[in-house]
Amino acid sequence: MSKNKLRIIPLGGLGEVGKNMMVYEYGNNILVVDAGLMFPDNEMLGIDYIIPDFEYLKERKDQVRGIVITHGHMDHVGALGHVLEELNVPLYATPLTKGLIEVSLSEKGLLDKTTIKTVHAGESVKIGPFEVEFFHVCHSIPDSVGLGITCPDGLVVHTGDYKFDSTPVDGWPTDFSKLAEFAGRGVLALLADSTNADKPGWTPSEMVINDSLDKVFRSAPGRIIVASFASLVSRMQQVIDTADRYGRKVAFVGYSMKQNSKMAKKLGYLDFPSDIEVGIDEALNMKPKDVVLMATGSQGEPYSVMGRLARGTNKKFELIKDDTIVLSSHAIPGNEESVFKTINSLFRRGANVVYEPLAGGVHVSGHANQDEMKLMLNMVSPKYLIPIHGELRHLKQHAILAEETGFPADNVLVIENGHVIEFEDGELVIKDRIPGSYVFVDGSRVGEIGPSVVKEREQLSQDGVVLISLVLDSKGKLHEEPEIISRGFVFKHGEDDVIEETRQKVMEIVEKSPGDLHSQVVQSVRSFLYSKTKKRPVVLMAMSWI
Repeated sequence: MSKNKLRIIPLGGLGEVGKNMMVYEYGNNILVVDAGLMFPDNEMLGIDYIIPDFEYLKERKDQVRGIVITHGHMDHVGALGHVLEELNVPLYATPLTKGLIEVSLSEKGLLDKTTIKTVHAGESVKIGPFEVEFFHVCHSIPDSVGLGITCPDGLVVHTGDYKFDSTPVDGWPTDFSKLAEFAGRGVLALLADSTNADKPGWTPSEMVINDSLDKVFRSAPGRIIVASFASLVSRMQQVIDTADRYGRKVAFVGYSMKQNSKMAKKLGYLDFPSDIEVGIDEALNMKPKDVVLMATGSQGEPYSVMGRLARGTNKKFELIKDDTIVLSSHAIPGNEESVFKTINSLFRRGANVVYEPLAGGVHVSGHANQDEMKLMLNMVSPKYLIPIHGELRHLKQHAILAEETGFPADNVLVIENGHVIEFEDGELVIKDRIPGSYVFVDGSRVGEIGPSVVKEREQLSQDGVVLISLVLDSKGKLHEEPEIISRGFVFKHGEDDVIEETRQKVMEIVEKSPGDLHSQVVQSVRSFLYSKTKKRPVVLMAMSWI
């Protein structure tokens, strides 16, 4: 009898919204599902984005047989560039997802080095010992799929991001029959999306957006600027269709938006007359009431088109009187502050901003709500349920929903990144945990910035820095008075007094303290400044000798 066992290891997406990455392992064979990124929260100063810690895969790169991608959103594909620099393995993706990946990899110079195999919903492929069946699911982007993954230990259903939309924009509902077929075969485990586990009822259909857009277009006196994700192809189609009804031309603004729309039209996922689209230069010379601009920046990203418009730093064009801005997205958890700051700045510059929740229907979620999650569980009827894709509160709530349906509580496993699941004779066992932490991307540096550096940045932003410069003679005595410079450590009254007192404190320490002068000065000054100000600036010291 084979000693090989199925192991499932989440490297991302369990404990946060984003950076989704799941490992399926059987013997010496590894299948990876998705490789996404996550936006930093407001305390992660200077961090561009976060990717999963995939050191486990780097150590076993010869065992990785392939990476399967469920859909083209950045929280599922955004880390691929980093992963493919380390792993030379094929990717499997549906046509639109493949196109979006190709646009991204071409920017990073990795496209020619990567094999991307096209798959379609309804097909199956053999990847090592895994038989992977692709089934269509509705989401907020076309060509999304869930996965049926079969190995000698049984069948696992991995939903990806999904919802049950009876009137999807592309007319292609979730494949109920395939889910029922899986149930008939017997499902060992269901790994199911938990993002909206705290939202009751059913997620509204994408079609409700059409009425909301119609209302905006009917009342907007000037230009309309729609902010959305560059990968949200279905939203592009809805904006184009509405613009056509109201006699407006559409211009795509920003590199990723232009490249993705061009690719989607080429593949047939966008359908519109050629005279609807115009270039940005032509659009800016038209009457405002005849123009719609589609741009990035719905999450308040500072370097997006919308972020630059909010700050007045966009080079190509600025906001003008009667502009109407539609933020066609929900704020991703952790991005709320950035989004609301952007909205306030846009209002301040004279624009009318249409956003959730005040203007209901300009965006609907692509994730299942509670009733859909219960239906998924009942349809698939697995032996085990493993909630995925969400913060811990979402995973816990998903478990509660399962129990409400009568699902055995002992067969629901709520875990976070790094926990190793192993199946022994059809029974689930938790093994030792492996690292599943954040990997920060800061410019060109990947993983070089750790939590301690981020904490220092936060401290600098809150309390500032104090720099002490000492010049000592050959006997270790002060050659001149210490120089003290502060930045971001400001007082309305008495700043000079505090700095002078600090100088005197330093002089006393240098005169009296033998041994490690650097440590004694820094520690003493930190304590002294806190006693005086109740603030904890970063204290640095430089010494030189003459």
